[in-house]
Amino acid sequence: MSDDVLTSDSPGFDPAVAMIEFTSIAVGITAGDAMVKASPLGSIYAGTVHPGKYLVLVSGDTASVDEALEVGLGVGGPSVLDSVFLPDIHPAVTAAIAGGDEAAWISGESLGIVETDRIATVLQAADAGVKAAYVELSAVQMADGLGGKGYVLFSGGVADVEAATEAAEQWSADAGHLLEARVIAQLHDEMAFNLRSDLRFRRRLVLRSLERRQ
Repeated sequence: MSDDVLTSDSPGFDPAVAMIEFTSIAVGITAGDAMVKASPLGSIYAGTVHPGKYLVLVSGDTASVDEALEVGLGVGGPSVLDSVFLPDIHPAVTAAIAGGDEAAWISGESLGIVETDRIATVLQAADAGVKAAYVELSAVQMADGLGGKGYVLFSGGVADVEAATEAAEQWSADAGHLLEARVIAQLHDEMAFNLRSDLRFRRRLVLRSLERRQ
């Protein structure tokens, strides 16, 4: 993840997590304040993401997070673009969004890609996919540098990647925010190397140039 909402120094999350995506920064800040005042949360992370949206992510016990989410949605009103509530989020998802990595951890020969037009939806898609099959959650990218979109990468054996991608795709489609889903049965080594090196095109060009000079 590329914004300042979560960093590699962020503490671990509690089992229950909720996220609200706002179109208004002012409303998002107000809602975040109301959420943390309404319920004894374990943690709250909030900040801007491209293109001019605001995210609030909270974690804690299930009842507290559910209450905070309800308050946030009420305060947010028409400024709420999307939201998600995960009462039992998979640890791999929290590790991926809190790690701040700009490169993918690729394992196995196959790669699954699910792309959405909402940030909260890609969080749910990642959770659904990694719970559906034995896969590596290779990357979860949200909003910044993506025009507000998000995507998740799964890697591993073909059958597992297909199952994970299908689960993530289905949830995203049901939510109405699926843009595209693909499975590459045999990922080429050069493409895997690019993904492992950097997920951003411009930085990848800079890295490649430096590699050639050495």
